[in-house]
Amino acid sequence: MANAFLFFLLLIFSSNIIFENIHACNQSERSSLLSFALTLSSPQLNWTSANCCNWEGITCNQGGQITHLQLPSKGLKLKEGIFLSSSHGNLTHLTHLNLSHNSLYGTLDLTELFLSLNDLEILDLSYNLFFGVLPSSLPSNHIRIVDLSSNHLHGAIPSSFFQEAWNLISFNVSNNTFSGPIPSSICHPSSSPLQHLDFSFNNFSGSVSSGLGKCSKLQVFRAGHNYLSGLLPEDIFKSTTLEVILLPLNSLYGAVSERISNLTNLTTLDLSYNQLSGVLPFHLGKLSKLKHILLDFNNLEGSLPLSLMNCTNLVELRMGANNLGGDISMLNFSKLSQLSKLDLRKNNFFGILPRNLYSCKFLKAIRVADNNLEFQIEAEIISLKSLSFLSLGWNKRFTNVTGAMKILMGCKRLVVLSLSSSFLGEEMPNGVEMADFNGFQNLRLLDLSLCNLSGIIPSWLSNLKKLQILSLSYNRITGSIPSWLGTLPKLQTLMMEFNQLSGGFPKEMCTLPMLASEQAAAQVGGIYLELPIYYNSPRADAALLQYNYIYNPSIYLSHNCLSGNIPIEIGQLQLLRLLDLSANNFSGNIPDQISNLKHIEILDLSMNHLFGKIPASSTGLNFLSSFNVSYNNLGGPIPLSTQLQSFNASAFEGNLKLCGAPLPNKCQTTEGSDAPDMSTEDVDTKEHQTPWFYISVALGFITGFWGVCGPLVLMRNWRYVYYHFLDNVQDRFHVMIAKRTVSMKRRFG
Repeated sequence: MANAFLFFLLLIFSSNIIFENIHACNQSERSSLLSFALTLSSPQLNWTSANCCNWEGITCNQGGQITHLQLPSKGLKLKEGIFLSSSHGNLTHLTHLNLSHNSLYGTLDLTELFLSLNDLEILDLSYNLFFGVLPSSLPSNHIRIVDLSSNHLHGAIPSSFFQEAWNLISFNVSNNTFSGPIPSSICHPSSSPLQHLDFSFNNFSGSVSSGLGKCSKLQVFRAGHNYLSGLLPEDIFKSTTLEVILLPLNSLYGAVSERISNLTNLTTLDLSYNQLSGVLPFHLGKLSKLKHILLDFNNLEGSLPLSLMNCTNLVELRMGANNLGGDISMLNFSKLSQLSKLDLRKNNFFGILPRNLYSCKFLKAIRVADNNLEFQIEAEIISLKSLSFLSLGWNKRFTNVTGAMKILMGCKRLVVLSLSSSFLGEEMPNGVEMADFNGFQNLRLLDLSLCNLSGIIPSWLSNLKKLQILSLSYNRITGSIPSWLGTLPKLQTLMMEFNQLSGGFPKEMCTLPMLASEQAAAQVGGIYLELPIYYNSPRADAALLQYNYIYNPSIYLSHNCLSGNIPIEIGQLQLLRLLDLSANNFSGNIPDQISNLKHIEILDLSMNHLFGKIPASSTGLNFLSSFNVSYNNLGGPIPLSTQLQSFNASAFEGNLKLCGAPLPNKCQTTEGSDAPDMSTEDVDTKEHQTPWFYISVALGFITGFWGVCGPLVLMRNWRYVYYHFLDNVQDRFHVMIAKRTVSMKRRFG
C-alpha cells in the first residue's frame, strides 16, 4: 500500500512538471514582447515574471506559444511612432491582436504586419492614432475580423484587397480618411462568410459597390457620411440576408426600387440626407421586420403607401423634409403598436391628424410641423404617457393657446414643445386662467415664436425650473424683461428678438447659472433629444445645423425697444456664445467687462446709441466669428488685433468718428497719439451737430421700423421671413451634420 501511495505522489509530481513545461513561455516570443514593451512610452506593463504566458493580456497555447495579445483601453502610447518592428516577427503563432481604444500613434505598415503574423484571425486596432494605407490584399488563410476604425488611415482600398479574404466575416474601416471607390469585388461568388461591412465616415466617392449581391450572408452594410453618388445598385436587393442598410449623408439619387421588398430580413433602412426622388415602393409593407425607416431630407414625393402600416414592428418612422403629401387621415396608426418616433415635418400632408395615433402608447416623439394639417390639441394626447418631444407648428391655424397649454400640462414627460406660428394674434396665456399652473416640470425647450401673441412675458414661466431654451421671438410682447428670468437655474438660451419689449437689460440676467458658472453648466450638460432639432445660424454664410443635444448658450434681444446702459455685470456671462442686442435704444459706453465673455462667437451691438471707444480689451475675444457695432455713435481708433481687423468694414460703418482698419478712413495722429482722445460727452455732442448723423439715425430708424413692424404688417408672409430654430427649414439649404464629434461636413440638400 505504501509503494502504491509513493507511486501516486510521483505521478502527480511528474504531471505538474509536464504541465509547467507545456505552458512555459517560448523565450524568443518573450523577447519579442519585451521589445514591444520597450517601444511604449506609457504606461509601463507589469511584464516581469519569467513565464510570459502569465502576463497581462497574454494567452498561450499548450506548447507555450503566444496566441493572444489583448490590451484594449490601457492608455498605451508609442515612443517613436513605430509599431511592430521586425523584432516582433517572432510572434508567428499570434491569432488574436487587440490593442483598441489606446493612443498608439504612428505609421502602421499593414503589409509587414500581415506577412509576419500569417496565422492572425482577429485584428482590432480601432480607436487609435495610426496612419498609413491598406496593403494590396488581405491574408487568405485565417483572417476573420478586421477592425481599423477611428484612426487616420488614408488612400484608396485596392481593387484586389478582398480577393484572397476567403474567411473574412467582419470588416470595419469607419472614421478614417479613405478615398476613392469602394471595391466592387468584395464577396466571392461561390461562398463568402462576410456578414458585416462598415465604410462610414470617410471620403469614399463613386457609386455604391455593385458586388454586394454576391455577399450571400451579408447582414450589415454601412457607408454613410461619404461622397457616394448614383443609383442604389440593383444587385444589393439580391442580398436577402441584409438586416441593416445605413447610407445617410451621401449624394445618392433616383427612386427606391420596388425590389427592396425582397429584403424581408431588413430591420433598419437609413437613406436620409441624399437626393432620392420618386414615390415610395408600393410594397414597402412587405418588410414586416422593419423597425427603423429614416428617409428624411430627400426629394421623395407622392403619398405614404398604405402597406407601410403592415410594418407592425416599426419603432421609428422619419420622412421629414421631402415633398410627400396626401391625406394623413387615411393612415391607420393603430397597427403600429411599437411606434416610438414619428417625424413627418416639412412635407405637404393635409387632412386631420388621425386620433388613432393616440393608440401608439409608446410614442416618445411626434413632429408633424410645416404641413397643411388641421387639428386642435385634444385631451387624448395625455394618454401618451411617454411623450417627450412634440412639434406641431406651421400647420393650419390653431386656436385657444391657453386651452392648449392647460391640456399639454398633463404630458408630464414633455421635454420639447414647439408650437411656432400657431394661435395667430391671440394673447399670451397669463393671469387667472393660468393661476393653477403646475405643469411642464420636465420641459427643457419651449417655442411659441412667430405667433403674433400680445401681452407680457407670463409669470408662470418662472415655475419651469428645468427650462433651458425659451423662444418667444416674433411676437408683440410688451413690458419689461422680468428679473425672475435670471433665477431660472437651467436657462441657457433666450430668444426674444422682434418684439416690443422696453426697459433695460436686467442685471439679474447676468447671474444665470448656466451662462455664468462652468460648474453649473457641467452638472446639467446637454439633454439628448428623441429627434434632432435644426437651427439656422444668424451668420449669413452659415448652414443648417443639426443638434442631437440641447446646448446653445445665447441671448437674442434684437429689434426691441430696450434702453439704458449695457450693465457692466454682463461680463459675468462667461459661457455665453452669442449676444445680439442690435436694433434697440441702448446708450452709454460699451462696458470694458464685455471682454470677459471669453467664449463669445457672435456679438452684435449694431443700431443702438452707444458712444465712446471700442474697449481695447475686446481684442482678447479670440473666438469671435461675427462682430457688429455699426450705426452707433462710437469714435476713436478701432483697437488693433488680427481678430477685429478680420471683419468687413460694414461691421463698423455708421460711426462717423470711428477710424482705422478695416475702415477706409485712417486715424489722425497728433504727437505720438493715434487719434484725438475725445471725451464721451464731446463725441456725443459733435455727432448730434453733424447732418450725416441724422441721416444714419434715419436709416437706422427705417431699418428698425420695418424690422419690427414689417413682420407684423406682412403676417401672412412670416414663414418666408424667418427660419426658425426648430421647424422652419424652408428651401433646400446646405446641410451641415456633425462628423464624428467636432468636425463638420457640407453637402447640398
